[in-house]
Amino acid sequence: MAKIRKTASIENGLMDVIKILSEEEIQAAIGKGSSYVRKCSNPDLPQEIDHNDSFKLDKACVLKGKAPPLLTAHEYMMAKEFDEIDTPESKDISQILVRSTILHGKLTELIHHAQDPKSDKGVEISILEKKEINEAITDLENKIMKIKMTIDTKF
Repeated sequence: MAKIRKTASIENGLMDVIKILSEEEIQAAIGKGSSYVRKCSNPDLPQEIDHNDSFKLDKACVLKGKAPPLLTAHEYMMAKEFDEIDTPESKDISQILVRSTILHGKLTELIHHAQDPKSDKGVEISILEKKEINEAITDLENKIMKIKMTIDTKF
């Protein structure tokens, strides 16, 4: 019977790794097979995955063009800790969704401006523009994490 894992948990991140990477890719990344990763993903057992192994698995996912699932899980866990000090009104999902839409708009605007032929380096994105875009992406990722946490705690 399939085990239920919390969204954006270490256990769920490990299952995502198994979906993204083949047995050979997991073996090449950490020197252990998918059965080890599957065992570490069991929500009924204490998580014993080595930090270096989780980094190597995330790196292998990134090299394959996928988002790093274990980094997302760590961000979620940290955000959840910070969420303890947030005010109750910051947990209203409608407000969070509106804010995420605004952040998405800001990111879109920054990218379009950076690619404008009249911008600093024309259609090429400058270092400053990359920095601003990365900050906007981080802000949006944080808001998405907040949505995940709100859904995880309320529903």
